[in-house]
Amino acid sequence: MQKRLKSLWQVQQVDNELDKLEELRGDLPRELKLLEEKLKELSEKVEERKQERIDSQKKREENDEVVAQSRANLKKYKAQLLQIKTNREYDALMKEIDHTTELITKLEEENNTLADQSKKHALEIEEMEPEIAKIKEELKEKGKDLAEIDKKTEKERNALLAKKGTVVSKIGRGDLSYYNRIREAKGRAVVSIRRNACDGCFASVSSQKQLEIRRNDRIHTCESCGRILVSSEIEKITLETN
Repeated sequence: MQKRLKSLWQVQQVDNELDKLEELRGDLPRELKLLEEKLKELSEKVEERKQERIDSQKKREENDEVVAQSRANLKKYKAQLLQIKTNREYDALMKEIDHTTELITKLEEENNTLADQSKKHALEIEEMEPEIAKIKEELKEKGKDLAEIDKKTEKERNALLAKKGTVVSKIGRGDLSYYNRIREAKGRAVVSIRRNACDGCFASVSSQKQLEIRRNDRIHTCESCGRILVSSEIEKITLETN
């Protein structure tokens, strides 16, 4: 059990060092992610608006063809009015004329609406494209800053990752899974006792609990925050073997 506790403490120490390197990156990763999300959102919106303009143009051209044909039919129907001989023929032809006239009006109104929407989309695209260009420039600059930081810490990070790999190989799957769950929720998963309190949440640890922890015969957790608690002996052994 002492070896298990020691390995858990060791992996936490390595992760602490990795966390320090991560802190050097500051808010850059989060800022880059937000910029990428914004860029994606705007780019998709621009593409949608462009496609809507293409669809609008296609629909207007189709409507223009129908209107042109309808006008030709209307001209033909009006010419036929001079040749009809019965009221029934007259009524039937007038219905066709009225229907065709209504269709022309409807399609022309639709085309006017589509044209207005297309102009609106064009303005939206015109407004978004400079913003997209600005975001791309920000991404470029912040990406460069992050790359420079990562380059400076690359050697140290790789060494720590290698060290962590060695330590992790000595930890059982169950212990590692438990450690990772706590770390994901709390940041630090394994802490020691400082001034009779948990070094993670500063909650008081009873004398009896401390005595049990010093036995190093099982994994103990803080009753307040749930972090794994280790004794000063584990810290000492780890320092001596590093």
